[in-house]
Amino acid sequence: MSNETDFDNLKKIIQKNIDKEEEKIFSKKVLDEYRNPTNFGFIKNPDASAEKKGTCGDTMRLDLKIRDKIIYEARFWTDGCGASIACGNILTKIIKGKKIKDAYKMTNNQIIKALDGLPDENIHCSVLCVDTLKECLNKYLEKKKE
Repeated sequence: MSNETDFDNLKKIIQKNIDKEEEKIFSKKVLDEYRNPTNFGFIKNPDASAEKKGTCGDTMRLDLKIRDKIIYEARFWTDGCGASIACGNILTKIIKGKKIKDAYKMTNNQIIKALDGLPDENIHCSVLCVDTLKECLNKYLEKKKE
């Protein structure tokens, strides 16, 4: 029993140290978005879906439900770092309720601004999100042409 308690205490100490280091690097908004993502997961039978692998090796998937050219549901999945989760989550929040044409104008700088900044080494996460969004919308528009 003592070993379990020691192990649990060690886990708590390590996690506190990780949290302190993250708080030095990331904004409170990034930390909140990745620690408490509200749109992480998949949509059953999405109207549009795309998956891309970023330059760092992270994968980002985006699923959308679209009605009358408006995105009314958006969910993401990533196997990436906390910054990728934060970027994916904030992207889905931003594009919900937007017309396709407006969502298509989305830039990675909008994601960075909405997250109150990103460290330079994590900018690629915001780029991956926008690239995935544009591929998703392109697939949807192509499907609609058929």
